[in-house]
Amino acid sequence: MNPVSQRLLSQQLICQQFTAPHEVVEWMGAMQAQEYRMMRWAVEMRTRKPSARAFERAYNNGEIVRGHLFRTTWQLVAGEDWYWMLELCRANALRGLDGWMKSNGISIPRTEQDSVQQIFSDHLERERIALKSDFAAALADKGITMDEHRLSYHIRLAEYSGLLCSGDLLPLKHSYALVREKLPLNKELAKEEAMALLSCKYFRSHGPATLEDFVWWSGLNISDCRRGMEAIRSELLEERWHGLHLWHCGDCRTRGFRSGTVTLLPSYDEYLIGYKSRHIALHPDHQPHAHNSRGIFWPVILLDGQVIGNWAAAGSAAGTAAGVRTIQTDIFHPGALPDGTALQAEIDRYTWFCKK
Repeated sequence: MNPVSQRLLSQQLICQQFTAPHEVVEWMGAMQAQEYRMMRWAVEMRTRKPSARAFERAYNNGEIVRGHLFRTTWQLVAGEDWYWMLELCRANALRGLDGWMKSNGISIPRTEQDSVQQIFSDHLERERIALKSDFAAALADKGITMDEHRLSYHIRLAEYSGLLCSGDLLPLKHSYALVREKLPLNKELAKEEAMALLSCKYFRSHGPATLEDFVWWSGLNISDCRRGMEAIRSELLEERWHGLHLWHCGDCRTRGFRSGTVTLLPSYDEYLIGYKSRHIALHPDHQPHAHNSRGIFWPVILLDGQVIGNWAAAGSAAGTAAGVRTIQTDIFHPGALPDGTALQAEIDRYTWFCKK
């Protein structure tokens, strides 16, 4: 077993199978989208012909949605998965949000939630999309003022109540829309069915991975994750590798890896953040180059799936269709890239994506 090459294939980082960004997001289940600009490359680099405009169309059409779901962090999911995923993670998300509010000395009564969400809804029925500042202005028109923290919590509560989701893709700022206007209503899934589907999505796109990786990625309890895996047990294979119990789908791809492959991985990418333990792709000595102890992740360069350097896109709207002036690289693994041809080819792929 070579877990690195299998993950590269499962995660669509090499030998990409998909042409549309929606297909990628649906395959991956949920993709970390902390960095608003770089999330576009995270999706499109997994397609055969990366295109910033293709991502924008899918996002604006509701084929791809951004919101706070698993681990109460920003993620992209397929539009048709939004309802059942929100239902699956809502209880955990609200507990986490309540803890954050208490730590900041904030309490929001239900009556206040209802009145604020009605103002949000009324504003979006008139304007279709809104920025956070637009919500603040709409509240002020009704004589309601609040600080940035409280407004942020109200927006998050409106997400978890099923009122708000992402609006149109703007260059630098996240916008909001009404779920009922943006997404078609889908049938609900029973919890057991939802856990089975989530397990399938995770292990087909992230495998080989451990149970602990799945628990970390989903933010759900270990009992539910075990039940989800058991529901698809006939589709999973377990293998031992260096003391780890790794699971992957039985029909996963194992061929297609070519040595010398260079990848410009965006910050917060699933290839690293999608696992509790990252040592398979990230040597402990190189960890400070990839992320810090506070959970901040930086763009990294991969060689054959291993982290060897950092990169940055310089430009006023780096990572968007507006284009990029230069790509700065820093290879901290001595002698890792004696020939810069593969790195330049990947840089060219990124700059092409920005223009298309």
